[in-house]
Amino acid sequence: MPTLDRRAVLAAASAAALTTLARPVRAQERRFDPQPGAWRSFEFTTRVELRGAAEGARVWVPLPSVEGPWQRVGDSAWTGNAGQVRIATDAQDGARMLLAEFSPGTAQPVLEVTSRLQTQNRATDWSRKTPVREDAATLRYWTAPTDLLPTDGIVRETAEQATQGARSDFEKVQALYDWVVENTYREPKVRGCGTGDIRALLESGNFGGKCADLNALFVGLCRAVSVPARDVYGIRLAPSAFGYRELGANPASLKGAQHCRAEVFLKDHGWTAMDPADVAKVMRQETPAWIKDSRNPLIVPVKKALFGGWEGNWLAYNSAHDVALPGSTGPRVGFLMYPQAETAAGRADALAPDDFRYTMSARETTAAA
Repeated sequence: MPTLDRRAVLAAASAAALTTLARPVRAQERRFDPQPGAWRSFEFTTRVELRGAAEGARVWVPLPSVEGPWQRVGDSAWTGNAGQVRIATDAQDGARMLLAEFSPGTAQPVLEVTSRLQTQNRATDWSRKTPVREDAATLRYWTAPTDLLPTDGIVRETAEQATQGARSDFEKVQALYDWVVENTYREPKVRGCGTGDIRALLESGNFGGKCADLNALFVGLCRAVSVPARDVYGIRLAPSAFGYRELGANPASLKGAQHCRAEVFLKDHGWTAMDPADVAKVMRQETPAWIKDSRNPLIVPVKKALFGGWEGNWLAYNSAHDVALPGSTGPRVGFLMYPQAETAAGRADALAPDDFRYTMSARETTAAA
């Protein structure tokens, strides 16, 4: 588990310190093929400055909680004027967060948290089948419904129709990935990353949303046909190495860079990366014109690579759903991907960073995480 200390947090660097995007290329020249290789090291900083907190406040900042062959988590450090600070953990899914409590009368509450980590590209070699064992209770857990991810009713009906004729878990996942890409779309007007309420999405007949909607739908559909699946909530840290603007972020200011991905468990491959929502994002926003055909040469490499892969310019926080914030007097949050705060006036709007007053930035380093 990462350690916490009170040393001063390193300043975030400017975007110029990071790798810049390559020259623009024509669609027919574009490639997107992230492959495992060198690890990338990052320092990721979240800074919260509260207003209207004269009667005291609590702040929860999500910390990287996911360890695996594609992410290594280092330590986290904080500075600020909170009276009490501790690492808290969601009892259900293990999401880690920094909980800071500000005493009444604290002038201009400030909290700054920096986490160090390393990331790596992911790609599945589909030609190699190596049966992977996973704890049966774990697999049952990742097929169970949640408040936002029901697996009955319209969700199950949709999943069964989409996977008709599919026999293996791979065939089911391929059918559902294709179904999400072909039947849903990115809706830029949705606030934040969406709500992740997949029943409401399907019942509306309007399949537009953002990553927490579209990837959640993919996860729920997989679970509905007994394929273990989970959302992975995180944030982009740097530009894409492949020139896709919408698949990267400005490290100097990560406002709006939160992004949810997905994983499925396949018997011959283990936990496998997926991201149909990013295919939808490229189709809708990479060019001025909305691309509606996934066979477009700009889309083809993205759709192929994100079935089984991710680019390692992204930090994973957790896979938690329906999170009860420790010490909170407010409702559960559907997922923990944004800083949260409460004052005497109630829960702050996490989707309004300018009003809430939080900023995020990243700096790529050469030090090991």
